[in-house]
Amino acid sequence: MRLLSARHVRADGTLSEATRLRVHLDRYTARNTFDYFIHKDLGGFLRRELDFYIKNEVMHLDDVESESAPRVEQYLSKIKVIRRIAHKIIDFLSQLEDFQKKLWLKKKFVVETQYCVTLDRIFAIQDEIMRQGLIHEIIENDAQREEWVRLFAIDEISVEFLKANPYLALDTRHFPEDFKLRLLASFDDLDRQCDGLLIHSENFQALSLLRGRYYQQICCVYNDPPYNTEADRSSGKFLYKDGYERSSWISFLYDRIHQTLPLLADDALFLVSIDEHEFGRLNELLSRLLQTRVGVFTWVKKAKGSHLSQTIRDMTEFVLAYCRVKDGLVLYGEAAYSEKTQPLAKKTNARKTLKFPPRCVSTKLADGKYQAGKRGEGDSALTFIEPFEVANGIVTTKIVVEGPFVWTQEKLCKELKLGTIPLLSSQFGFNVMRHDQAKKFKRPSTLLSSEQGIGTNETAFQEYASLFGIEPRGLYPKPVSLISYLIQARTFFSKEGLILDAFAGSGSTAHAVINLNREDGGRRKYILVEMGEYFDTVLVPRIKKAVYSKDWKDGKPVSRAGISHMFKYVRLESYEDTLNNLELRRTQAQQSLLDHPQAQGPDRLKEQYLLRYMLDVESRGSPSLLNVKAFDDPTAYAFKVKRPGSDESRVMNVDLIETFNWLIGLRVQHLAAPQTFSAEFEHDTEGRLRLKGQLMQIAPHPGPLPANGEREKIVWWFRTVTGTTPDGRKTLIIWRTRPGGESLKGIEQDNLVLDAWFTKQDYSSKDSKFDLIYVNGGNNLENLKAPDDTWKVRLIEEDFFRLMFETEGV
Repeated sequence: MRLLSARHVRADGTLSEATRLRVHLDRYTARNTFDYFIHKDLGGFLRRELDFYIKNEVMHLDDVESESAPRVEQYLSKIKVIRRIAHKIIDFLSQLEDFQKKLWLKKKFVVETQYCVTLDRIFAIQDEIMRQGLIHEIIENDAQREEWVRLFAIDEISVEFLKANPYLALDTRHFPEDFKLRLLASFDDLDRQCDGLLIHSENFQALSLLRGRYYQQICCVYNDPPYNTEADRSSGKFLYKDGYERSSWISFLYDRIHQTLPLLADDALFLVSIDEHEFGRLNELLSRLLQTRVGVFTWVKKAKGSHLSQTIRDMTEFVLAYCRVKDGLVLYGEAAYSEKTQPLAKKTNARKTLKFPPRCVSTKLADGKYQAGKRGEGDSALTFIEPFEVANGIVTTKIVVEGPFVWTQEKLCKELKLGTIPLLSSQFGFNVMRHDQAKKFKRPSTLLSSEQGIGTNETAFQEYASLFGIEPRGLYPKPVSLISYLIQARTFFSKEGLILDAFAGSGSTAHAVINLNREDGGRRKYILVEMGEYFDTVLVPRIKKAVYSKDWKDGKPVSRAGISHMFKYVRLESYEDTLNNLELRRTQAQQSLLDHPQAQGPDRLKEQYLLRYMLDVESRGSPSLLNVKAFDDPTAYAFKVKRPGSDESRVMNVDLIETFNWLIGLRVQHLAAPQTFSAEFEHDTEGRLRLKGQLMQIAPHPGPLPANGEREKIVWWFRTVTGTTPDGRKTLIIWRTRPGGESLKGIEQDNLVLDAWFTKQDYSSKDSKFDLIYVNGGNNLENLKAPDDTWKVRLIEEDFFRLMFETEGV
């Protein structure tokens, strides 16, 4: 305490009036309250400002004509000196800012990947030995049992109990890595099985990583960003930052909305909640970035205002609705059917040329026509009779189906001829309702109130209290009914689609999606992004609770009305982690070159290097900037990761496999469990190295493999991922350890093992089973060139590096 209470010593050696403790507290406060932004082109900006300064402050152009020649020469000499010195300062500052920009824009590593799976899906595993083994480990796992007791108030674990509670969500974070790998290997088409994705990350970084996998696939976005309310700037009542300078707030939202645009389907709906403080600025921003405003919903957020308030009672907030479709979207809201309402046409079962459900799957025939196909159980009554043709996005021939519909054939033919029923994206479907659907729908109202079953802020607080037994503190969730209404207006016909919320908060959006699917049997999915520490304490537990039961009271389930579900949650490296893992290295050869006499002096090599290139060159190979040499053992790539809610860091293994899947946009079909092999070698009669006998498979190591010197014998580890890239190519990714190192003998041994393993798996680089094969490390696999001039076998390291630092479109 004596040292902390002493006066602070400044950098120049003088004493400050403040104590050391006061200075440290002020620095901490400043770090957590200032708005930090990285300039996109600092060098260009400063050079323009320099020219403006010289023109207006150093050499007054209006006075040049009246000055003598010697005086003008003095001006020019002064300008040369200023520009020479200023450009060196600008070069150095630009190096710093451009380096920070590079660190910010690079794709972030996945540092943790976990899955939550309801038990019914584990009981459905076909391999009985695998299933029984997993269930036994679940029963024996104390950490999982303690979580279930805490979240669901249960008091026993047995096979019978687990079967009676099929919607309990198992969380793989409570289990050893080997358990998770075996569980995931038991699922086929893993991406399709996953109903949700949670990302713990700054939302700009998460949206950047999502682009490859979900390009133009989001059908609905709901965002509830900070409202930037002045009253909350210093109140401290929010758990997240809600006070920015207005220019900072607009820039903050612009970058994130701009990052979202590539993810949107052509007919996506973009929804943003806001209040009156920043309504105008947000509306202007959305009108610039998106084409059409669908409407503005006014939500009655309070059942009643404060009677003690001396101002107008604040009762409403707004939801801005935009889309990219030029003529807007048709939205539907569920409503009771009145017999007084005149249907569009009489119900008939006659054969009609009529509408099939939106986004219905279609197949292109050999003659260039399209044949509509059925989609979903609800469409089983529809029979499609004839193929149809499409020209310029408009159906030009009849679509003949059987079933009860609203429109007559004459009406539909007229609409088709006028072109008023456009095709949706590249999939064919029309916004024309069947007769039985017409009873349920009307256009949604812009006024969202309790009369429509839309809850208030009080409702949202009660929902949270029912789930957790306490009211939310520092979080202000939206009622589930509000988000459900908005999502349903976009997805009611299809009952599917991907919903994105980049400001997830407590997880109301995921809760709404789960409730809708439970009610109508839909297959909607969600992606939520949140960086707050309540990700673990509120967001993830809330989804587990919503899955287990729809009815809660005082933190305990009232029923077992759950739903089968699987969601994945991942954590990304933060910007602070990137900074904390930088390692500047200067080799002896580099230092010798800089110390050479010819490198000294103004504008020589050493000065240019220090001003322009040092950070970029000497940081290469840092763990957070992709150290490809560490790919020899992909199970052991690690760096320091800051713990949420603290300044402490711990060394964690990076999930290279998951990170690469995101970088190439892979739709994962199967994640194989690891295989581990030992091998012996010999030389043939000509002295060439070869395998002695066959590869011998051994029990897989449950965690990162120990260093070569610590192993009893050298082992080779393999793990494969199969899936489809965004351009439709079937892809095999082979991850392996390379214990041989960089020696020629070691490289030869590693590649002999790879060749033998590749043949053992019945793979061939010549067949058409896979269009693309990735392998880490140089290899001898026979390579073929595809028609698009790309090689079939590619190095993981090359595409990893290229995609991680790619900034096109950012």
